[in-house]
Amino acid sequence: MREDWDHIGEQLLVIRSRSGDPTAFADLVDRFAPRLRYFLGKLLGEPDAVDDALQEVWLDVFRGLPRLAAPAAFRAWLFRIAHDRACRTLRGRHPDTPLPDESLLAGCPEEPTFYPDEAVLVHAALDRLTPGHREVLVLRFLEDMSYEEIAGVVGCPIGTIRSRLHHARKTLRTLLDEETHT
Repeated sequence: MREDWDHIGEQLLVIRSRSGDPTAFADLVDRFAPRLRYFLGKLLGEPDAVDDALQEVWLDVFRGLPRLAAPAAFRAWLFRIAHDRACRTLRGRHPDTPLPDESLLAGCPEEPTFYPDEAVLVHAALDRLTPGHREVLVLRFLEDMSYEEIAGVVGCPIGTIRSRLHHARKTLRTLLDEETHT
């Protein structure tokens, strides 16, 4: 029930922001900036690049908010803007290196399990995953987005999201097992 109220409050902030309320926009920034910073940090790695990207994301959001048709879509739209900004930044660093696309991978039935006492290790292990794997894990488990929302953010089919999540979990579990056995 609490999540429903949070989501409704978020939508109200979006509506107020769209109507020109600067306090509501500041509240949106306060609510999402730490989460976006973490998301961009996992994609970009460099603190200076994260700060620059975060600033550009909020500028894009401010400019685009009047065109956002559905306030309920704000969170996925916001993370899509952040995803696009991170991709542009990464392409600027290494223009010849394509971002990983694992759409050809097939999912397997068994999913690894993670435990709360592994949280610190999980956050550290995320940095060792590919950007595509990090991104879907952060969106799914830290931002609690649905497969559909993640597909919208990343810009690929739901089947690809399922596959990436499966392989990301599996790789993360392997990294954690290696860490605990060393």
